[in-house]
Parts: sequence; C-alpha cells; structure tokens
Amino acid sequence: MVSDQQRGTATRRRGAALEDAILKAAAEELRTVGYTGMTMDRVAQRAATNKNAIYRRWPSRPALGIAAYRHLADAQLHIPDTGTLRGDALALLRAANTTWSSPQGAVLRDLLAAAADEPDLLTLLREQAGGSSTDAAWLTLLERAAARGEAASSAVHPRVASVPMMLLRGEYAVRGLPEVPDEVLTEIVEEILLPLVRGRAIKP
Repeated sequence: MVSDQQRGTATRRRGAALEDAILKAAAEELRTVGYTGMTMDRVAQRAATNKNAIYRRWPSRPALGIAAYRHLADAQLHIPDTGTLRGDALALLRAANTTWSSPQGAVLRDLLAAAADEPDLLTLLREQAGGSSTDAAWLTLLERAAARGEAASSAVHPRVASVPMMLLRGEYAVRGLPEVPDEVLTEIVEEILLPLVRGRAIKP
C-alpha cells in the first residue's frame, strides 16, 4: 500500500521528476518479476503514484515496458574514448557483449520472449531497434574518427553505425550463447567495420 507520506511526495512531483520515478519503478519491476509480472498497479505502487499518471505518459503496458528498458540501458551506457576507432569500437562491442549476459540483458531477453505472444510489444521492439542511445554512441565513435582523420565524413552514417550491433545480435541468434567470443568481436571490428569505414572514402 502507498503510505500517506508517499502520497504527499507523489503530489509534489511533476514533469520530469515524476516520469523518472515511474521509469525507475518499471525498470525495477522488469528486473525483479519480469515483463509478464509487471503491471501498471505494481509500477504505480512502487513509484508512489497512481495509474492515471502512468497512462498519461505511456498508454499501454508494452509502451511502458520498452520505455523502462531504454531508461535502464541509457543509464548504463558509457561511450569509450580510447583515441582510435578500432579501440573505441572494440570497447563498445565488449561492453554490449557483457551486457547481454547481465541482469540488463536478461530484461531484454525477457521482453523478446514475451513479444512472441504480444504483437504490440513486438511492434514497439521493432520500432525501437533504430534511433536508440546505442546507435547514437556508434555515430559518436564515427564522428570522432572523422575528426581525427581516421574516416571520411561520409562514413558518419546511420547504416554504417548500425553494422557492428547487427552482427553481434546475429551471433547471439546463430550461436545461442549468452556471450560471444572476444575473437569474434575483433573480427567484426577489423574485418568488417574498419574496411567498411575506409571504403566510404572511395568515390565511384
């Protein structure tokens, strides 16, 4: 039950503060009971607010689930800066690889499993596949490489930025393992990403 003190706190929260509290509560629900166990009632209770406040921002449980996962992922994302594109790309891939076998990765796997029986959730997952903070991180790596003279400005492209993570996800799907061998990550960077980036400088 929500205490009188919590109700008083909830009434004082507005805007971004309330939204952040709801997302944190939903992310904690995803970690503890999974997407199938997460309900608007449970999130409202954990966030010390009411369901109307949630529905005004996220019209459905799938929408809240995806938003909560992205909130969790964004909070833990770190953009490496090793001084080279190779070093940055390997560091970001290794971090993503570690995340897949972490509690955060377990949340994503849970969402993917639930999407098989919930079309709305599957649609949202597909829509969120692009434009994420991870995509932005890869674009940042390419922008830095271009600024250092390692890459042409034409290499700073969303399609180029999406390649490493698409290949990593493919490895998960094909191998069925919670973690991809480090030599495969190195191959993705050295045999695919770097030649692709260098090739963008070649004019037809």
